[in-house]
Amino acid sequence: MLQKTLTHAGLVFLATLACAQPARAQQTLNFTVGFFAPTGEDARVAGDIINADRTFLFFDVDDFGSATVGGEWLLPIGKYIEAGAGVSYSRQTVTSVYEEFVDSDGTEIVQDLRLRMTPIAFTVRVLPLGQSFPVQPYFGAGLALINWRYSETGEFVDFGAGREIFYDSYAASGTESGPVMLGGVRFAVGHVSAGGEVRYQKADAELNEDFPGALCWPPGLQDQPCRIDLGGWTYNFTVGLRF
Repeated sequence: MLQKTLTHAGLVFLATLACAQPARAQQTLNFTVGFFAPTGEDARVAGDIINADRTFLFFDVDDFGSATVGGEWLLPIGKYIEAGAGVSYSRQTVTSVYEEFVDSDGTEIVQDLRLRMTPIAFTVRVLPLGQSFPVQPYFGAGLALINWRYSETGEFVDFGAGREIFYDSYAASGTESGPVMLGGVRFAVGHVSAGGEVRYQKADAELNEDFPGALCWPPGLQDQPCRIDLGGWTYNFTVGLRF
């Protein structure tokens, strides 16, 4: 019954699009809600601290997947091209424990690993069917400036002091740039549009702080600072106001 109802609703929506009058090229203020999936462990940058932490802490890279929210202003350049500028925000806290060690009372040694990112993206996209068509697939690319902060807070083991357990907090932050690619489709009726989009960003940053226990590089290269991979895929639902 639910499937039949959804099918009918979809047909009505498509019929509405088909009957809608073509809209002229318009500026669009987009609002996005989505999910960020970080780069997988096998594809992360060399010396990545999250991969290094996984050699002695128990958690998964996928645990850093997080909800995202954002906004974007789109400006038409002719009929088939748009320029965009937007910002989004995501933050995720992952709880980890030491894989092979526990406290003297048998309890876990726990840490909170937190990654926050605020990408500001400048993009250009191509709309093969034009901006006046009700169904508007698009693809594009651009540059992202990613403001980020990574921290580790909790209990840690000092292996150089008789495995003493201590509590501390370590953090690093900065802004890095990198390419962003995107593709999606939107449905435009009058002054409103809605659709779906996939984005990929690629960037990494150096960690200037001495995070505890992290062996980020092979033997002989330990003097190099750890890095953190900021890349990944974002899957967005978009709603736009056209004016």
